Amino acid sequence: MEYSYTIIDADAVSNLQLRTFLEEYGEFNCIDISKNASDGLNTVLKFSPDIVFINLNEKALSLFQMVVEMHQYLPKIPILIGISKTKKHAYEAIKNNFFDYWLQPFNEFDIRKSLLKLKLRAPKIDVPQTICLKSYKDFHYINTKDILYLQADNNTTEFYLKDGSVTNAYKTLKTFENQLPENFVRIHQSYIVNTDYVSRINFGKSICALKEVKKPLPFSKSYRDNMDNLKKVLSKTSVSATN
Repeated sequence: MEYSYTIIDADAVSNLQLRTFLEEYGEFNCIDISKNASDGLNTVLKFSPDIVFINLNEKALSLFQMVVEMHQYLPKIPILIGISKTKKHAYEAIKNNFFDYWLQPFNEFDIRKSLLKLKLRAPKIDVPQTICLKSYKDFHYINTKDILYLQADNNTTEFYLKDGSVTNAYKTLKTFENQLPENFVRIHQSYIVNTDYVSRINFGKSICALKEVKKPLPFSKSYRDNMDNLKKVLSKTSVSATN
C-alpha cells in the first residue's frame, strides 16, 4: 500500500529534491505541491494525505498556524514532517507534534531511518477487497476487482461490473468513496472509476474511457486535480509515444 503525501514548499528546487528521494522508495505518492499555508491547508482538507512535508525556512509562523487550524477541521491530523536549513524551528515543530524534522541538504541515511520508523509507527492497512451490499436480509458480496465504475442515481448507487451486470445499493456515492481501495477515484459528482480499467483520458473533451465500457464517462472541473493525479500515476507505468 502507498502513503500519499503533499509538500508545502515555495522552493521548487527543494521540493524536487524531496520528491526524487521519495521516488526511490516506491511506496510514496505525491498528490500535490503547495507554495503557501493557505493553499497547503486547502490541499490537506481536499485530499486527506497521509503525510505533509512542510518547508519551514520561510513564513514558518503562518505554517505553524496552518497546523493549528487543521485541528479545527480534521478528526485525524496527517503525519507532519518539517524541513529546514537550520534547527531554528525544531522546538516549535516538536510542540506542534511533528513526526520528524529534516535538515537541508537532505541526508539519505537520516531520511531512510525516518521513513522506516514511520512505517513501523503508522503501517498502512490493506482495504478489504470485497464489498458487501446489504438490503434487508439480502447480503451481496462483490470483489472490488470486478467493479468497472460506480454511478450515482439520486440517493442510490449503481455498480457496473466486468461481467456486464449492474447492481444497486441504497446508499449515496459518497458513502462508498472512502470505503473502496486506492485504485478507485472520484472523477465526477456522479462517477467513481476503477483506475485499473482506465484506457484513455481526453482532457480536451473532459472524458475518461474504460476498458469493457463502450461509452466514455465525463469528468468535471471540480475533480480535475484527481484526473491530473491519475495521469501522473498511469504515466509511471506506461511508455510514452507522442503523435
